[in-house]
Amino acid sequence: MEEVDDLLEELCPGLVARGEADANRICQLISRQLDTNRAYRFEFVTLSPRPGEILAILGDGHAALISRPITEEDDGSAITTIAIANDARSALLSFESGHEISLDAAEVARRLREGDTGNGRIPVDGAQLGRRIRELRLEAGLTQAELARRTGIHRPNIARVEAGRHTPSLETIARLATAIGVPTTRVLNKG
Repeated sequence: MEEVDDLLEELCPGLVARGEADANRICQLISRQLDTNRAYRFEFVTLSPRPGEILAILGDGHAALISRPITEEDDGSAITTIAIANDARSALLSFESGHEISLDAAEVARRLREGDTGNGRIPVDGAQLGRRIRELRLEAGLTQAELARRTGIHRPNIARVEAGRHTPSLETIARLATAIGVPTTRVLNKG
């Protein structure tokens, strides 16, 4: 039965309730998925593992690595906090210097539509991401079966990702990258 739970969790990330406390979280997730403007709202914003970059994931699943300076107001000091606004249309970045700037989700979405992701980064969509993961897996000399063994992700699910039929969560991308032996940010680079 545990294998079925794992499969459901992989196929429906964040939508499996293991108790009453999960119901509110799932309702919020479904509400965000039904939002017709989700492409203009942030789902997640964080520091990239590589210095000088911010990773922004929009509500529709597209993501961008944004190089610093983010705006002319970016003073170059360390980012201490990132807070997504209640409406998720912007994120406030606070710097060690005390300076703050706002990152606009609509502007990030516009840059993605125009292909302006900066420094050779690719927007994250299922097809491009799948091709990139397959390319890196083959470079590492791994089969899908070996990658499945290393990650604990079922081989058919890896095949779905590589075929572009499923866009994995950031956590799953990180698991795949670690198992392949590359940094997560390398998966998001063109090469």
